[in-house]
Amino acid sequence: MSQTAQIARDVASALALAPAPAMPARAPLAMPVQDLHAAPKPARRGGGGPLPARLFVFGGALLLTAYGAWQMYEVISVSGGATWLQYLLLVLFVLNFSWIALAFTGALVGFVTLLRSGAAGPMPTRLSTRTAVVMPVYNEGSARVFAGLQAMHESVAATGLGAHFDWFVLSDSTQADAWVAEERAFRQLREELGPEARLYYRHREKNHHRKAGNIAGFVTGWGAAYDHMLVLDADSLLTGECILRLTAAMEADPDAGIVQSLPLIINRNTLFARLQQFAARIYGPVIATGLSVWSGRDGNYWGHNAIIRMQAFAEAAGLPDLKGSPPFGGHILSHDFVEAALIRRAGWGVTMLPRLAGSYEESPPSLIDLSVRDRRWAQGNLQHARVIGAAGLAPASRQHFATGIAGYVASPLWLAQLVIGLIIVLQTAWVRPEYFSAEFGLYPVWPRFDPVRALQLFALTMGILLAPKFLGLILAFLDARIRQASGGAGRLTLSFLIEILLSALIAPIAMVVQSGAVFQILAGRDTGWNPQRRDDGSIPLADIVRRHRWHTALGIVTGIGAFAIATSLFLWMSPTILGLVLAIPLSWASGQLALGLALKRRGLLLTPEEETPPPIALRAGELAARNAARGFDDADALAALHADPELARDHAAMLPEGRARPRGQIDPDHTLARAKIVEAETLPEAQGWLTPKERFALLHDRALLDQLIRLRPA
Repeated sequence: MSQTAQIARDVASALALAPAPAMPARAPLAMPVQDLHAAPKPARRGGGGPLPARLFVFGGALLLTAYGAWQMYEVISVSGGATWLQYLLLVLFVLNFSWIALAFTGALVGFVTLLRSGAAGPMPTRLSTRTAVVMPVYNEGSARVFAGLQAMHESVAATGLGAHFDWFVLSDSTQADAWVAEERAFRQLREELGPEARLYYRHREKNHHRKAGNIAGFVTGWGAAYDHMLVLDADSLLTGECILRLTAAMEADPDAGIVQSLPLIINRNTLFARLQQFAARIYGPVIATGLSVWSGRDGNYWGHNAIIRMQAFAEAAGLPDLKGSPPFGGHILSHDFVEAALIRRAGWGVTMLPRLAGSYEESPPSLIDLSVRDRRWAQGNLQHARVIGAAGLAPASRQHFATGIAGYVASPLWLAQLVIGLIIVLQTAWVRPEYFSAEFGLYPVWPRFDPVRALQLFALTMGILLAPKFLGLILAFLDARIRQASGGAGRLTLSFLIEILLSALIAPIAMVVQSGAVFQILAGRDTGWNPQRRDDGSIPLADIVRRHRWHTALGIVTGIGAFAIATSLFLWMSPTILGLVLAIPLSWASGQLALGLALKRRGLLLTPEEETPPPIALRAGELAARNAARGFDDADALAALHADPELARDHAAMLPEGRARPRGQIDPDHTLARAKIVEAETLPEAQGWLTPKERFALLHDRALLDQLIRLRPA
């Protein structure tokens, strides 16, 4: 990569002389669009995962599934045969059981690996490559985003190796206030850190292909200047040591394409977010380690907190648009899985370091916030049905796609299994047996079950389902630091039981929500891409009632129907019924800060990162409070530009050079914004004098910005 190195030196020289808040000199890097049907045939750079681990995980899951299928058949064929409805129930059971069996065997591998793992190696003291740290943002809160960025920058600088990293905020924001707030926060941070901080900001005029297009635009524009890029999310927080270890791991393995860390959830206080935070900390490492072991170099990518070799990404990760229109066609929403598969197809390794400390993120604060994000993920993962058959993919990559698809298809399959089971029980209770069937028999034909075997199979299913959680709890007990930091053995056990209980109640709601999302996607409804709500806070009760009223009605109807059929059926289905009936209060409670903090004060659902907060998290919180006091996210964009001509000049300087508009083409938003600016003599006080689209069009036009500044104050 001698050309890249030369460009890097040229860019480095230019950066040292560039005090203005502009992007560095362009360093183009070609990124060809990949053909999913014609695979390249590279020389493989290293194998995939360890064969014994894969044989255990998939062979063990297959054996468990076969045993479960046999037991289920024995349950339904107690009368010497089964009806077609019972066979359909058997098929649905096998599909759902195979899903949890695979998770169980993978967790066993992770459990054994973590039991035998040792301490991390020495801290890297030197690096020989240059890395771009890129943070894509989309209508986020600037106070928090730039606080986290500054905390990470300071942490890396403290290692003495900060010169190897350049920092980029890549904005795709479509709201005028968010855009200008980002620029205000960026200017302030750059002034504090100085030009030697190598901190840059770029806003795209159009967010084509969303986050994937944002990253691809950076690679094609500036990628040749860097050996790697460390991709962050807006809520990412990595320590300097973690960043150095990721970079050193990439340098030590010249055939690595992606090295993924395992982010832990921190800074969460609502009830729902604390459940996720506790589960990710106690159970997450077991599952992630097992996945890492059997995947080996055929690993997956979750979209952030990972370092990527620039050459590998550029040559292999140019995503095509899928034929047809959304939701199954067009731009690939869950791009990270596909990028990992294509990079592995090109021969580069994709690995994960699940025990690497210092990688953090946040989580949605409520059940509704999770469902909004989950809707987009569901569409993206179901799109992978169009990619899973691409030529040349590693078998493990296809498995990652299958797992992602199954994660959402499992909900309607579970729902279908419950419905079929209800129909069969209803048929048994109310439909008269067929005494004279087409085939000769001594006894009438009706659906029957073996209740003893059914109970045993239920116990087996629940044991396999909950086993990964129990394995995580055992590891937490064995680690004195984690046990004590989680409140001690007693509180840790109680937290574990609270998490299981609330998760069991939330599971039926999530099942119905995900099933609805899958049905909407199959019906052709596109989700779009809404920004995530990351702050703690509740949702208005009216919105909660509107979103969950049908879930509650379904629970009531199901409960009445089950009780009318048989009391035993009602008791059997009571966890599902109760969760649906309580959907509204559960969803309300999920977003409540008071409930989450009450548990925290009593030492419940604690994690080690709460008992002893990472210094970088404390620093980021301190900076976020300071930035919030400065009002970055509270000011009206146009008023801020009008009040600060220097900010307006910097904003105009960072705009791309204007392109000539084709003759006859009219942008109505730009035209209306210009007309209103021309007519105004003073800056109107009401924000509604320009529509959101008109405000955005104004921010893209230097001439209109100049007219805005010239308006007299109101």
